[in-house]
Amino acid sequence: MVTNSKIGTMEQSTDREIRSLDSVCVNESGLEHRWYHNIKYLVVGVLFGIVFVKAEVISWFRIQEMFRLQSFHMYGIIGSAVVVGIVSVWAIKKFNIKTIYGEPIVFSAKKFNKGQIYGGLLFGSGWGLTGACPGPLFAQIGTGATVVIVVLLSAIAGTWVYGNLREKLPH
Repeated sequence: MVTNSKIGTMEQSTDREIRSLDSVCVNESGLEHRWYHNIKYLVVGVLFGIVFVKAEVISWFRIQEMFRLQSFHMYGIIGSAVVVGIVSVWAIKKFNIKTIYGEPIVFSAKKFNKGQIYGGLLFGSGWGLTGACPGPLFAQIGTGATVVIVVLLSAIAGTWVYGNLREKLPH
């Protein structure tokens, strides 16, 4: 039950119920871990970045080819990711797979709204103009394209602005 939304005090169960209706993560772990448990995410991130570089996912030219419909390369990578995601979600639901700590993974139905269209157009425009989407930003910076730091800071600023205006926007 919401006691006072201005102060932000909510009971745990209601917060989870409200977040399950939204795009905010509801599979957040309730477990407490020591700081070094995060090293696994650093290792996976570095490996993911290496794969991005080797597959030319971070290449501005490949991204421009995609938006100009001149090459199938990026569409093949994105399509493969979609297929892997579909199969993964199916397997998680079918076999009731849990996290490595034994916590259940919950999928909540999401309602479509026109804000997703506007957000997608804005995201795609930024992607086309900068040649970068959020995933490869760090890999691009890691390869020496330090000008991408401006894009990263812009993405962080945009996320911050949305977070502050979120309650005032029509959803």
